[in-house]
Amino acid sequence: MSYSSFTPPRRTLMGPGPSDISPQVLSAMSRPVIGHLDPLFVGMMDEVKALLQYAFQTKNEFTIALSAPGSAGMEACFVNLVEAGDQVIVCRNGVFGDRMVQNVERIGATAIIVDSPWGRAVETNKVAQALVDHPEAKFVAFVHAETSTGAVSDAKTLCALAKQHNCLTIVDAVTSLGGVELRVDDWGIDAIYSGSQKCLSCVPGLSPISFSANAVEVVKNRKTPIQSWFLDQSLVMSYWSGEGKRSYHHTAPVNSLYALHESLVHLHNEGLENAWARHKAQHQVLAKGLAKLGIEFIVPEDERLPQLNAVYIPEGADDAKVRGYLLNHYNLEIGAGLGGFAGKAWRIGLMGYAARNENVALCLSALEDALAQ
Repeated sequence: MSYSSFTPPRRTLMGPGPSDISPQVLSAMSRPVIGHLDPLFVGMMDEVKALLQYAFQTKNEFTIALSAPGSAGMEACFVNLVEAGDQVIVCRNGVFGDRMVQNVERIGATAIIVDSPWGRAVETNKVAQALVDHPEAKFVAFVHAETSTGAVSDAKTLCALAKQHNCLTIVDAVTSLGGVELRVDDWGIDAIYSGSQKCLSCVPGLSPISFSANAVEVVKNRKTPIQSWFLDQSLVMSYWSGEGKRSYHHTAPVNSLYALHESLVHLHNEGLENAWARHKAQHQVLAKGLAKLGIEFIVPEDERLPQLNAVYIPEGADDAKVRGYLLNHYNLEIGAGLGGFAGKAWRIGLMGYAARNENVALCLSALEDALAQ
């Protein structure tokens, strides 16, 4: 058997992630490899920290890019903060809230589950009642932007409720970072994780995370060792601690961090609030076009993510055939439904570099053609 180089086609990525990447970010990955402890690379890592602090809107000293995808960012938050026997209030309104439950249970802690309907925001009144009913709870965990349904929850209110009951918050911002308003310090978020491949429009494989001073104290004062060596942030802290103090933990994905640095520079230059506004504006154009095609949204307008549009598949349309037609005839990818929405919904992403006029126009015209076929 002979092998040749793999050369993928140029797709337009409008699914739930990964998202389209700008030529500049792709180009950054091809720059020369240098050592992960090289002083120049260490200096770039410090810039990544500062740029992530801007993106998260935080002054948290421990704000880094974990050398692993967003799912590892999730696990890092739970295994570092939660110990066996702890009570954790977990808000579940989709697939990724359920993954939080699984993390809690694998640690040996108790997950107090607050269920809200799929396709809706987390119901804050239910969380408030759970906090009253479980005064020994130490954490409140929720998904800010539920990728499986396209619903955004009221993170500011949920964090305020947690603080009233002396609970720390663990927040999934995988799809929200860079796409909708997110203010870690103003809202009092204690531990948060995201992914590089969504609204940051970077390559998959990195997970920005940020821990508040209170969260760092919890990590430092644990009664039991952290279950994971690689995800033990007390070890990783010393690797991201700055020039002259850096200690070896693992070989960082050097070229992927080049790409993340480039994408964060673009976000900084555009301006965070401008990026939020761009995602909203492109969503509104898409929504008008989908309405003309008779395609309805799953999520009510005031709970809807602009960057992840979950819509019902029109009656009579074949899910797989339509998505296959888009891929084969237009090199356009949209996402299938997850969980209870499998076979019933499409997820159309407008994330980062994908949130632009030409992508929305292509998506609408291609969908119109596919549905006619």
